[in-house]
Amino acid sequence: MDGFSHRVLAFGLSGYEPSKSRPLFLRSPYSLGYCRINNGRLKRYRFLGIVMSGRFLAPRAAKGLWATNLGLALLCLATMAGCQGFSSSKSSLRQQSGALAMSGASLDFGNVDAGTSKTLTATASNTGTDSVTITSASISSKYFSLSAPSLPAVVGAGQSSTISFVFSPNAAGAFSATVSITSNASNSSALLSLSGTGVANGQLAANPTSESFGTVRVQSNQKLWETVKNTGGTTVTISQVGISGAGFTLSGISTPVTLTAGQAASFSVTFAPQSAGSASGSVTVSSNGSNPTLTIPLSGTGATAAGQLTATPAPIAVGNVVAGTSGTVSGSLNASGSNVTVTAASTNNSRFTISGLSLPVIIPSGQSAAFKVTFSPQVAGADGATLTFTSNAQPSTTTDTATGTGTPGHTHTVTLSWSASTSPNISGYNVYRAVYVSSCGAYSKINGSALDTVTTYSDFSVIDGTNYCYATTAVNSSNEESGYSNIVSDVRIPAP
Repeated sequence: MDGFSHRVLAFGLSGYEPSKSRPLFLRSPYSLGYCRINNGRLKRYRFLGIVMSGRFLAPRAAKGLWATNLGLALLCLATMAGCQGFSSSKSSLRQQSGALAMSGASLDFGNVDAGTSKTLTATASNTGTDSVTITSASISSKYFSLSAPSLPAVVGAGQSSTISFVFSPNAAGAFSATVSITSNASNSSALLSLSGTGVANGQLAANPTSESFGTVRVQSNQKLWETVKNTGGTTVTISQVGISGAGFTLSGISTPVTLTAGQAASFSVTFAPQSAGSASGSVTVSSNGSNPTLTIPLSGTGATAAGQLTATPAPIAVGNVVAGTSGTVSGSLNASGSNVTVTAASTNNSRFTISGLSLPVIIPSGQSAAFKVTFSPQVAGADGATLTFTSNAQPSTTTDTATGTGTPGHTHTVTLSWSASTSPNISGYNVYRAVYVSSCGAYSKINGSALDTVTTYSDFSVIDGTNYCYATTAVNSSNEESGYSNIVSDVRIPAP
């Protein structure tokens, strides 16, 4: 009925004895109903009866009944004229006592391959005494999602529910999100932090990307090396390495091979043409990487002519070199007819050396390889050497000559002069020298054991590119030595 409500008017009170003029209304969870009418007046109740110890007493039977011991439950029922029914319901004012607690404040998915997914779970526990209904879970990033349970979900009092989250990175990098779990628990919102790192998928790269053998003489062979590297962020397993093409063979690798991020594996490919003409083929590397099939093209040409090797220029002239120093010039080895493999390089004179070749070196037909000749004369005069290169060319040795001339080294002299001492009985002078860097170092006597009896001295033992300081002292007939004279510092000797 409109405006109907309920309330508890009286509770059972042991030993309570009401007066005849006041009715007794007893006890929760039952109450008397009342109605409010438009003019605000409350209509009179009509007494129906009393229930005593579970037995209903009609008004006549209940007349004159007074409660002397109210430990028994009594219910007074009343209705009002114009109201329909009566209230006998429990109070709805008690608060929700369910409480939702998460098993942790965060979930870290760690490294996950970009383009794949990973699932982790968290536990939501109801620590209260009422059931809790989880109505929604809001996630701040699209790369994280809820996979279970389906919502809404009920968690009984004292029970737990497993909540599953999925991380699906689309690229390499760090990802994070916040989950807000909404329910009717006393703590209506529970928060959870999610994090994870997307890593680049493992993939293989070849170095070089193709192999060109150039021209190889028929019935001979040439070997080249190939490297495959995992350039991604996850492990790749090579399951098979195959080769195709007439005259091409592969060796140096056995499958399966597992490569961690950044790791590489090498193998060799050999071309042994059986006839003249061009040939092609490929190496195929199969793996579980993001590029499951890696193809490396191969090419080469068979030739009947033997390879030829020449050295230029001839002769190789180093020119004038100061004795005690070195001079270097460049030369080149040139292949023709077919590829040439150079296996050794030597000279017959230790003052001439060959460098710049990483042996063995393959020189494709029509191409060249540079090298250097260094001449280090110890004395002045003309000098020369024979250079010998060993290869699979015809003939197997190629020679060239190198020439050079040693010239005298630069000779520098420091000449000193000073004013004579005015002290009596001076027998002579000592001369001292120190190396100068940023200041004068420790001095040492350079005139030997004999005194210099004149006021000049020439120092012939200076070293090119070194700076010096000089000072003199006076010695009298009693062999007493004065202190240093004024010091001449930072005397620079030219570099060679």
